Formats: sequence, C-alpha cells, structure tokens
Amino acid sequence: MPDNLDDFIQQLKRLYNDKSLFLDPADCWTYGYDNSRRHKEPLAVVFPVSHQQIVETVQLCNTYQIAITARGSGTGTTGASVPSHHAIILSTQKMDKIINIDPDNRTMVVEPGVTNQAIQQAAGDVGFFWPPDPTSSSICTLGGNLAYNSAGPRAVKYGTPRENTLGLTCIMGDGKTLKTGTYTTKSVVGYDLTRLIIGSEGTLAIISQATLKLTPLAEAKRTLQATYQSIQAAANAIARIMAQPITPCALEFMDGTAISLVKDQAKLDLPDQAQALLMIEVDGDQSGLDNIANKIATSASVDGLISIHLAETDEQVKQLWAARKALSPSLRKVAPKKINEDVVVPVSNIPQLIDGLQALSKQYQIPIINFGHAGNGNIHVNLLVQLDQLDIANSCLADVFQLVIKLNGSLSGEHGIGLEKRDYINLELDNTAIDIMKKIKQQFDPLGILNPDKVFPLTEKNACQTGS
Repeated sequence: MPDNLDDFIQQLKRLYNDKSLFLDPADCWTYGYDNSRRHKEPLAVVFPVSHQQIVETVQLCNTYQIAITARGSGTGTTGASVPSHHAIILSTQKMDKIINIDPDNRTMVVEPGVTNQAIQQAAGDVGFFWPPDPTSSSICTLGGNLAYNSAGPRAVKYGTPRENTLGLTCIMGDGKTLKTGTYTTKSVVGYDLTRLIIGSEGTLAIISQATLKLTPLAEAKRTLQATYQSIQAAANAIARIMAQPITPCALEFMDGTAISLVKDQAKLDLPDQAQALLMIEVDGDQSGLDNIANKIATSASVDGLISIHLAETDEQVKQLWAARKALSPSLRKVAPKKINEDVVVPVSNIPQLIDGLQALSKQYQIPIINFGHAGNGNIHVNLLVQLDQLDIANSCLADVFQLVIKLNGSLSGEHGIGLEKRDYINLELDNTAIDIMKKIKQQFDPLGILNPDKVFPLTEKNACQTGS
C-alpha cells in the first residue's frame, strides 16, 4: 500500500463531499466487480458530476500514482471495470445528462452515465434512434457502450458505436482535456482519435461527453423466425439473406444445443429436429415492407428449412422472440460458472466454427451453447462449467480461441478484452501491432494509471507495479 495513502484520501475528501465519495469497504465492495464475476475491492469510489471534477481527480491520481478505473453500470463480461491493486473507481453514475438534441443535424450530446435506454427514449421523442442496442440496454451506460464498442443486433445494418459517434470530450492519463471529432458526418482533418478511444476500455482516456449520430426511426418492422435441420442450412440462409439489397436490422442465431436448452428450461414449442434457429427483422417504409419481408422469407427458404413464421401482431412478435429472450436466464440454471465469449468469424465460416465448438465440447466434456449476431458472424460462445472443471475449462477456452483465429476470425466483437482475454491477444495481433499500441497507451497515459492491467498481457514489471 502506498506510504502516502492517507494524504491521498484527504485530498479526495477536498474534491468530493460525503455523498460523492465512498471509503467504507462495505460501500466500495459492490463497485469492485462486473458481470465477469471477478472482484477486487477498490481503495475508494468517487462520483464526479462534471468534466472539471474528473480532470482534478485524474491530476490527483497522477500526483500520488494511484490507479483509476472508470465504471458505468458494470454489465461488462471481461473484467475491464474491475479495479487493479490499490486503485480507485470513478463512477460516471451521476453524469447522466442529455445535454442537447439537434434533430436538424441528427445529433445528440450526452454525458457518459446516461443509459442506452434513456438515449433511445429521448431520441425516439423526436423521431430518431441511436443504433447501438446491447442486450443490457435498460441499465448499461453510454460510457460502457463506447468503452467496449458494444453494438447489439442492429449492428448488422446500422453499425457499431464507432460508426455512430461523431466526437468525444475526454481526459487523458496526465489530466489534460482532449476533444476529438467534429459536429459533422464528414471530416478528414488529422487522425481519427474518436475511433481509437472507442473500444479502448478506459485505458487511454476517460470520456466526459459524447456527440452521437442519430438515425431516423423506420415506419415499420417485420419479424420472422426460421428453424433448420442443420447449421449448414442456416448458414446458407444467412448468406442468401445478406445478399439481398435490403439488409435486415437484426439477424440472430441459436444452435441446436441452445434450442434444446430453451425448450427444456422455458417449455417453448420448437421443432424437435431443429439444429439451428434464425430470428430475422427488417425495417423500412410501411408501404413496401411486406414485399421486403416476403423476399427475405424466400431467401431464408433453403434446403434444410423446417419452418418459417412471419409475425402478424405485436403479440406474435413477442412469441417469436421468446426463445431468444429465454436463453440467458436458462443458461444460469445449468451450471454454476458460465464463461461467456463473443468471438467473430466470417459468416461463411460459421458452420466450421460450430462444428469445431461441438468437437471441443465433446473432448472436454463441457456443454457449449452458441448464439449471437449471425449477420456479422459475431457468435456468443458459452462454456457451462462445474466448479471442479475450471482448469480444463481454461484449456478448452484456449482451443476455442485457436479455432477462431484459424477461421480468420477475431477474439472479440463487442465484449472487449479486459482481464479475461488479455493473455490471448497475441493470437490475433503480432508483436509490431502490440508494440505500437503500447506506445499509444504511453502517449495518452504516461504513468499508466488509467485502468492498468487490462487489454495487454501482464509483464513482470507491470505485475509488480500493480500487485496483481
């Protein structure tokens, strides 16, 4: 523990009142974990209410060389918001203002603590939406969405936060303020620092404000559910659907093990022989949407199709989505430990990925449930592990990542690297790329106080510095 910790705490008390500073371990405890179920108790938790307060907090942490981890709602699954040894948590919970909505220019300026749901509601009131829509949208914050580049189902048509964020105001590791991007949708002045910071998991800067690019709401939406005899048949359907001039606004996938699970746990009526399920949504003008939905249904009708249903009412939409929504709660009932990864492969390689995952499941005797965003090959791989299987689960996970790279894929589509995947990134990135990234990190954060230990594999030096 730092020798001058008491002095540091006294300085924190000068910056924050009692309601905006937690020091009691009982109060701090809950801010030390995220949905990865990893935990490390922070030294303190601070709740800034302004950009300037973040600036002063970072400057103070620099002076005392105290690590600082920014945190939204803690819905991430990779441990990126779990503090390192002797670190404080900076919660953006109280920075939850929507500063400005500009329908004429299709923009919204917001603080990082605003929930995704609040953004959607505010944008919807003026006829727009912000495309990123993670599953946890009701509670996850904008800051977290940007930190992970979290997108959700709509990314297949509308893109990720990187494509839907125009600019940022943020604080670098030395306490300097950095403004990136523009208020316009076109600009080629200098390097694109906005896209660099988005997805950096709080290791480069702490975001205090973001300018979002809004998209007009579609007049209507149509929802279809299709089941198939094989993964290959579903993949053929995905390829045909994605070749259409109209891109679906959602194209979700479940494999046979996922289907069996929801049938057993949620008592849903799905065909016994189904080995793959697709949820498909299209949006657009009301006048031509039925025709578009019919074309999508035709594209989805490949050899191996078991059934396809088009929802006619809102209630039918809910019924068709019931299988997908029942999946995550069902997973929690099967095993005490769930290892949730979000790998990406080219769409054409989805069958090989699923076949390989099934083989690994059999080899290691670990159930593996697969679902995700089929339109861009982003598959959520869930290892359901008993407590006495943790060691072999790690070996299985390493083989999963090897398989993904072999199929020209990526280790993460939207969950990030954090602590969970940092030891595997050299499978995807060569030494030159990692070295450049570390030098970028040093330019943004000279003392290495911003969310240390994340993204890059630990070296003996930084492990000693952080006590990990």
